[in-house]
Amino acid sequence: MNPNLKYLEPYPFEKLAKLKEGAAPSSDKTPIIMHIGEPKHPSPEFITQAINENRSGFSNYPTTQGTLELRQEIVNWLNKRFQIKDNMLDPERHVLPVNGTREALFAFTQLIVEPCLEALVLMPNPFYQIYEGATFLAGAKPWHINIDKSTLLPDYSSVPEQIWKRCQLLFICSPGNPTGAITNIDQMKKLIDFAHRYDFIIASDECYSELYLDENNPAPGLLQAAQLSNYQSLDRCLAFYSLSKRSSLPGMRSGFVAGDAKLIEKFLLYRTYHGSAMPIPIQMASKVAWQDEEHVRSNRELYRQKFMMAKEILSPIIEMDLPAGAFYLWLKTPVDDLTFAGELYRTQNITVMPGRFLSREANGINPGINYVRIALVSSLDECREALNRLKSFIEEIKNNNLAAARLKER
Repeated sequence: MNPNLKYLEPYPFEKLAKLKEGAAPSSDKTPIIMHIGEPKHPSPEFITQAINENRSGFSNYPTTQGTLELRQEIVNWLNKRFQIKDNMLDPERHVLPVNGTREALFAFTQLIVEPCLEALVLMPNPFYQIYEGATFLAGAKPWHINIDKSTLLPDYSSVPEQIWKRCQLLFICSPGNPTGAITNIDQMKKLIDFAHRYDFIIASDECYSELYLDENNPAPGLLQAAQLSNYQSLDRCLAFYSLSKRSSLPGMRSGFVAGDAKLIEKFLLYRTYHGSAMPIPIQMASKVAWQDEEHVRSNRELYRQKFMMAKEILSPIIEMDLPAGAFYLWLKTPVDDLTFAGELYRTQNITVMPGRFLSREANGINPGINYVRIALVSSLDECREALNRLKSFIEEIKNNNLAAARLKER
């Protein structure tokens, strides 16, 4: 058995379930789930129709590399979305379909890490929990980069040179989970310079890349930054994309990785043995999904409306900033995040994620404490109901009618 299993912490959802144990939520309020980033917008019918039309493909084993037709469509999308030169990406060498970013991020870590006592994988703090679990199971140690409170982005200037020298893999996530902060092109270019200077790989988790608040300023990507720097060969750069958030298709488990041809070649070899090929009907549906932008713009507009609603309802009673991207509110709480989440569930039947469950203490700081992650994934009506309940809850706290006694109990 892998001896590194002992380093894995309970997943955040397990911690949350334990926090809620024994609590009886108010029976006069319907439950509203806002702790998990699972899109609830309707799946586009033309995409699910493509699955039905190609369902005979379930009778055939798919190839790990996927169809050239799908890979070409992915290249077309990348070229248009990130202004990549037409001759820069080859669908035979630079792209590989995967079963969602979660599976691919985990598997890629196992491929890249060379286990040794000195091996480090760097990641933002707070972070998507797969980064840490994949790191431990690959035989390396995580090194958490605390976010800067003013930018909500990892403070890369805080990383000592000796840590960069031990780094084998750097995870970046933009727009970020849970903060929604977007890493700009100049910062990405600097990180690519670091990767070449200190000999590590960058895995850029861009599964939220198509969810950004300003329609005129789409989130930049790592491959775009590489093209604008001195590394147009894409060496040491791999970007991860998904249809889950972009197209509200979390159950389809469809995405792709793109970048360094040498890494793609090795990852293809790994995945051939891993047994994770994408079924042909899913490939056909993925192809039409990457071709269409209209449903993505509509999806973005729904999230934009919910963010504006959140600002209108909550900003009069609590300090809050809208994120640049993704679909989360990273809300600073007026009491500690465990009390806030527990009492919100008990009194309002709303489930949110305590920030400390998504982060670790690093350099004496846990940047998730006194924050909660709120996923605005439900319908407009349900989000409005939740935000109004949340407003009432915060007002009660501020009036000292609710949380003071609970705080003493803790």
